[in-house]
Amino acid sequence: MNTDRGVMLSDGKSRFSIKGKPIYHFVGTCTFSEYTVVHVGCLAKINPAAPLDKVCILSCGISTGLGATLNVAKPTKGSTVAIFGLGVVSLAAAEGARIAGAWRIIGVDLNAKRFDQAKKFGVTEFMNPKEHDKPVQKVIAEMTHGGVHRSVECTGSVNAMISAFERVHDVTSCELL
Repeated sequence: MNTDRGVMLSDGKSRFSIKGKPIYHFVGTCTFSEYTVVHVGCLAKINPAAPLDKVCILSCGISTGLGATLNVAKPTKGSTVAIFGLGVVSLAAAEGARIAGAWRIIGVDLNAKRFDQAKKFGVTEFMNPKEHDKPVQKVIAEMTHGGVHRSVECTGSVNAMISAFERVHDVTSCELL
């Protein structure tokens, strides 16, 4: 199985469709299907005794974002961190920055609806690139009077990765794909 492209490695086709049109799955699975077939490597067994209303189905998003921020980016107490994207991995990255003692955590996302939820994970300021007529890195440079101490990119967008690197004071940024 090719988990990067949403198709099967054997024939390059998706296993999902709607009204005859292919749906390209992500990371070898499709979580919005009532029934699905997945590769055994994409499964995690849930203890049958676990209460289903309490089971967290977030895959590796929490450990990836939190771990990358605490173990790789290593923001220091009082530092400023930019988090690119505000999905599951990004929210965990923000939580990692908060735990590390970052003073300012700037969440960058195109979807303003994510901002309220991000506050719960430590994001202190928000920036929507669509609301500015200049590149995001220039806006962040102005907001921070020069740049952030650490930058964590969680969108997988090449342009976001470039922006994340261009306005960081240190070269120890952590890019997540």
